[in-house]
Amino acid sequence: MGILNTILRAFTWWDGQTLNTQLYTWRKGVKVGEDEQGNIFYTTKDGKRRWVIYNGEIEASRVSPDWHGWLHHTYKDAPTDKPMVHKPWEKPHQVNLTGSALAYAPTGSIRRAQPAERSDYEAWSPE
Repeated sequence: MGILNTILRAFTWWDGQTLNTQLYTWRKGVKVGEDEQGNIFYTTKDGKRRWVIYNGEIEASRVSPDWHGWLHHTYKDAPTDKPMVHKPWEKPHQVNLTGSALAYAPTGSIRRAQPAERSDYEAWSPE
């Protein structure tokens, strides 16, 4: 299984970091911090490149707005160095649930366990 896992890591990016990313991180990466989900954030020594190694499924919506701003050079300082001040009306970060079992399903959706009865529709029946 060890060789198979190594081969899979060389070619698959959706299930963790690839070997190339691991080597690049090992050679040039400086750990900047970690978020509440266990994602680890890195930068190069000169600060020009920034990246994240996800803890688990690679899904961009799992990165909080604070870290997203740092990754895209919107903020110079990482949230670990200079935490953002949040307004009392701001909601906590929530991952994108689209495509999952927890995704929003409106009333009448066939994805609901018991779709609601529709009173605005009458099925056509041939005469």
